[in-house]
Amino acid sequence: MDNEVKLVSGAMVALAVATAALVVMPYMEVRDIQPPPGLKPYTSAELRGRGVYIANGCVYCHSQQPRDRNFGPDFERGWGRASVPGDYMYDKPHLLGSMRTGPDLFNIASRQPSKDWHLGHLYQPRAYVPGSIMPSYPFLFTVKDAKEAEKEGEQPVSLPPAYGPNVGQVVVPTPEALDLVKYLLALNHTYPVLPPAPNP
Repeated sequence: MDNEVKLVSGAMVALAVATAALVVMPYMEVRDIQPPPGLKPYTSAELRGRGVYIANGCVYCHSQQPRDRNFGPDFERGWGRASVPGDYMYDKPHLLGSMRTGPDLFNIASRQPSKDWHLGHLYQPRAYVPGSIMPSYPFLFTVKDAKEAEKEGEQPVSLPPAYGPNVGQVVVPTPEALDLVKYLLALNHTYPVLPPAPNP
């Protein structure tokens, strides 16, 4: 009986220490975090696009958390500064990602601010990045007769000639594709997160 009490007591102590180290202490560190002044809440269109991003599994291949220079070459790759907790204030759930089959998207809007590029890249990634293994998302687009699209006031996607549809047809983005691109163009975390250095 004495051994069982020691075993249970030891397990409870180990659980308490683990909970304190992995739950309580991190919570104490970040509970009062405020969003940086440059961070803006998502618009309704960007939130819909975030839903499309989640539904299509983009988070499985793209992270949104550049590392500090001491932990990897993320800055040299042009992915921007290391992220801080406040950067994710409006992200519920957080889309940090754990794999980098594709590049980190934390600052994709600052690296690639073109709406047309994003739409074309979603329709056919290899037209913009040769050798890309990213899947294409043609179901986010509709192929229409050019005259019909013009009549309806729809803006077709500008594609390289070899990747476009048949003559007389154009590729038109669906509302889901437009919302997804709005979300990607909201991923711009180039605002400063540290106070300016004091003047000597």
